[in-house]
Amino acid sequence: VQLQASGGGLVQPGGSLRLSCAASGNTAGINAFGWYRQAPGKQRELVATVLSGGRTNYADSVKGRATASRDNAGNTVYLQMNSLKPEDTAVYYCAARIGVGPYNYWGQGTLVTVSS
Repeated sequence: VQLQASGGGLVQPGGSLRLSCAASGNTAGINAFGWYRQAPGKQRELVATVLSGGRTNYADSVKGRATASRDNAGNTVYLQMNSLKPEDTAVYYCAARIGVGPYNYWGQGTLVTVSS
């Protein structure tokens, strides 16, 4: 499984951004996607998850401002972020899981910078 994240960039505080993550390869067994982020000097943080049944979960830090979704084919996931804050600045990674346990596959990351 290969994951390709995109959509990062520079956005002003209060703005919005949609990140995409395209999965390719043997994707049939993916049962969950995760969006993580890592800010400079900080630990990686799980931001949102999208389960195979469509259920989503969010970190408290983004709840109410983020919406994670998956396309009908199940191979592309999105993270819509609204009301962005400078503290949302980070490299955002998508991850996929096949089976149980931790995420098995990781994308390369896309940088989101929230600044005026």
